[in-house]
Amino acid sequence: MKKVLVVDDEESLRFLVMTLLEEADCTLAEARDGEEALRQVRSERPDLVLLDVMLPKVDGLTVCREIKADPQLAGTTVALLTAKTAPSDREAGLAAGADAYLAKPVPLLKLLTLVDQVLQPGLSATAAGPGI
Repeated sequence: MKKVLVVDDEESLRFLVMTLLEEADCTLAEARDGEEALRQVRSERPDLVLLDVMLPKVDGLTVCREIKADPQLAGTTVALLTAKTAPSDREAGLAAGADAYLAKPVPLLKLLTLVDQVLQPGLSATAAGPGI
């Protein structure tokens, strides 16, 4: 079964995303800061990390870089979910190795499509539309 790690320092947002994904055919885990996220990524090996950028302890861009720099984790899909919407923020996220950059509030359909792409790799990579 595929694993999804939801990383956000706001409990209400973690709860919302995890509730939306409950019916997906996956195992869900959560982390509230970048340090905890890195520990879980290394121990649990999730298929998808939904990662906030502005996190305590270790920021999301650093978490993303560390995941992508580790040969054993580099295949992990990382989607940044963030309130940072400037084009330069998006460029920084993609430069850090993110596979997707979604601005909060994330449209439900876009988030679910992204998760489906990871959980069901046969889906078209363009199914989620532009911006993913």
